[in-house]
Amino acid sequence: MWPDRRILDLFGIEHPIVQAPMAGSTGSEIAIAVAEAGGLGSLPCAMLSLDQARTEIDIFRQRTSKPLNVNFFCHVPPLPDHAREASWKKRLGAYYAEFGIDPASIPAGPGRAPFDEKLCELMLEMKPAVLSFHFGLPEKTLLDRARSSGAKIVSSATTVEEARWLEDQGCDAIVAQGNEAGGHRGIFLGEDIQAQPGTFALVPQVADAVKVPVIAAGGISDARGVAAALMLGAAAAQIGTAYLLCPEAKTGAVHRAALKSARDDRTVLTNLFTGRPARGVINRFMREVGPIGADAPEFPLATSAVSPIRAKAEAQGSGDFSPLWAGQAASLAREMPAGELTRKLAREAQERLRAMGR
Repeated sequence: MWPDRRILDLFGIEHPIVQAPMAGSTGSEIAIAVAEAGGLGSLPCAMLSLDQARTEIDIFRQRTSKPLNVNFFCHVPPLPDHAREASWKKRLGAYYAEFGIDPASIPAGPGRAPFDEKLCELMLEMKPAVLSFHFGLPEKTLLDRARSSGAKIVSSATTVEEARWLEDQGCDAIVAQGNEAGGHRGIFLGEDIQAQPGTFALVPQVADAVKVPVIAAGGISDARGVAAALMLGAAAAQIGTAYLLCPEAKTGAVHRAALKSARDDRTVLTNLFTGRPARGVINRFMREVGPIGADAPEFPLATSAVSPIRAKAEAQGSGDFSPLWAGQAASLAREMPAGELTRKLAREAQERLRAMGR
């Protein structure tokens, strides 16, 4: 029933729908529901310890035999810059005072760890169907070892140049992440986020430039987006924000509230929360400090200084200092179980494709 079966055959799934791996907001529960409904469930591990990643994969395996996508960041950890981190804390001083926080009590911490030897060993043991990466790929020796697990290798591209580079490194499929996407940019060959194309400009150009199947991502929240992505040359669509309102998601209360009142013109790219540009709903912190702060430490070192402010505000029911990640089509998201949403997206996308004679 689908016009392009390459992703279905590559991953062993029923529908060309990939649940985006959103660190901190999704876990095994939603991955299981999506997988059982015929899509590709994804488990984000960038914010999990080794033991936590193992546990989440075990939970998935205990409840379904469907394929699983396990996702990692592969950034190069920056060298600590104590002067810059001190400057960042000074910039946040008024907020520390407002919430009664002693900045000297805040421990340093990266917040997110890249794919490494220990995680690779775990993947060799667990053998997931798909291994996906954000911010490029691990170095070649590590990537080759990971590939020997038998997993299909996927990574994100924000430009045609990045897509060609990923194909040259042997990726089995490429996520074409458009500017509309919520969360962190996958950009890795440059730094100019202003030049990143939108999803429906990027997808057909990437599809023309590479031979491997393309997964469209960014601003796709309903069946119309899925059908449009497939018409433009993608073999599947990756859905992120639309899954954040599902009961199986780990989305926090203030984040859910922001998504329920989302508008098309209320998200921007910001580096304030982690040090790397990511799209989220505009809040007080972004209005007053950024959204792009030149003094924010490199990714992911900005996180630790903001975390206690976020915790204090959320305890008061406020999302003013929370990373409310969301794509530009967040207002199209609907509250429903993840399995039901996956089946609805597939059914309605097929109906639209049939209506167009595809």
